[in-house]
Amino acid sequence: MAEQAQLLRPTDDEARELACMLVRGARYMSLAVLDPVTGFPSVSRALTAIDLDGTPVILVSALSGHTKGLLSDPRCSLLAGEPGKGDPLAHARITVLCNAEPVDRDAVAHQRIRTRFLRRHAKAQLYVDFPDFRFFRLAPVQASLNGGFGRAYALSANDLAVPPVADEAAWVALQQDLIGKTAEAEALAGRLGLGSKNWRFGLVDPAGIDLVSGDVLVRHEFDHVMDLPESVIHYICV
Repeated sequence: MAEQAQLLRPTDDEARELACMLVRGARYMSLAVLDPVTGFPSVSRALTAIDLDGTPVILVSALSGHTKGLLSDPRCSLLAGEPGKGDPLAHARITVLCNAEPVDRDAVAHQRIRTRFLRRHAKAQLYVDFPDFRFFRLAPVQASLNGGFGRAYALSANDLAVPPVADEAAWVALQQDLIGKTAEAEALAGRLGLGSKNWRFGLVDPAGIDLVSGDVLVRHEFDHVMDLPESVIHYICV
């Protein structure tokens, strides 16, 4: 343990921001579960979105092996981070240990999660309401961030969490209002140096907002947590 601690850098705000951008900006992640039959780790790929509190969300079929694994043992892990040019290990990635929480269809959170998931994955509309499909919230327990060679960090669940909102309905309404604000999305993308690519807004929460163009998703973290939806509107309309 002492040797491992020496390899880790102190977790600072830069590391937290990178970790949050990797998790919150991922359209999909590798998902590892424990196979209930063999006991071996089993890895697959799952589409992901995030709930208002930053918790990753997946939509899975009861027929899939990873769903059976999650129902048998809620312990699982996610891997986020895409390789670029050159050595794949030189690019940032994060492994998040999670506990899977099934979301019942009659739960208060179900409609919110359904709306947010479809905002990121519109094609899931074809099967989201099939009786064998269900959502899981994958609540982070701890995480291991590798920002590239010599940049390893250990993170807690709190490092990845978005503070709870006081008025959930207002944030749900903001998510809906952003659908028509394509001009504002283009303007924000320009401010961020992303160029003009028919950007639209994706998911929003108190910590940040998605900019989406086709299959490209860019997660923008705010400089500080926005307590009110009105603060987000002011920010994107400056």
